[in-house]
Amino acid sequence: MLMQPPQDATSDALLAQILKSLDDDKAEDIVQIDLRGKSAIGDHMVICSGRSSRQVAAISEKLVERIKSAFGLTAKIEGKETGDWVLIDTGDVIVHVFRPEVREFYQLEKMWLPAEAAASRA
Repeated sequence: MLMQPPQDATSDALLAQILKSLDDDKAEDIVQIDLRGKSAIGDHMVICSGRSSRQVAAISEKLVERIKSAFGLTAKIEGKETGDWVLIDTGDVIVHVFRPEVREFYQLEKMWLPAEAAASRA
């Protein structure tokens, strides 16, 4: 059986894989933010929530595994031990997985979304 080579890791393909993985693992309140032209840290940011520390850690672990399998990329991951806020850096796409209370406290969307979009989320 032939193994398919990893897909090209364009930022849009990576974003699509990340969104599918988060949806598959029942992440909640998924928000994607286009960073192109706003920041050099990446092309996209994705922010989502898990219901518990355990779910936040599981969503993050599965996402990193799927990115490695699909693209051959080793994403950097921070915060998985506590499961309150996990940061996954794939290079072109930055993913934040929060417990709801922690997400509410930091309100990253307000920092990155246009003012009217952030206001409608409040």
